[in-house]
Amino acid sequence: MTDRIRLVEITDANRDAVIAVRVRPDQEQFVASVERSFQHAEQYPDAKPWYRAVYAGDEPVGFVMLSWNLVPKPGFRGPYFLWRLLVGAEHQGRGYGTAILDEVVRLLRADGAEELLTSCVPDDGTPEPFYRGYGFVPTGEVDEDGEIILKLDLRSRP
Repeated sequence: MTDRIRLVEITDANRDAVIAVRVRPDQEQFVASVERSFQHAEQYPDAKPWYRAVYAGDEPVGFVMLSWNLVPKPGFRGPYFLWRLLVGAEHQGRGYGTAILDEVVRLLRADGAEELLTSCVPDDGTPEPFYRGYGFVPTGEVDEDGEIILKLDLRSRP
């Protein structure tokens, strides 16, 4: 069971602690680091990146980044796209991933969103089973990197 998580804005005061949150080495091929996520956000401002540190108590345990309410265009899916979700290696298996998605879904619904898209590599060790267990379903699309596109219908999620 997790403590209640909070999505916290990243500032100069917490940036280094958030960057230090890392997945297990065997997961690094599937999930880019927080630092790489910051680089992607800076590289692709048209993707309308929105990101937050995930805290349990006073400790950063994860990171989440979305494209927030963008107009879909080539190379950018949306309007809401889960770009990055990671939970630190030592915090995995405690329900934080589900708690993060629950909070993201709550925020997206408040913004009027009806669906959330994400993508993942179709391979052993991928987070696909986690996403499917949460309610995401494949759309039948594959992106330019060979990742399958998954969709969560926010209207049917409890």
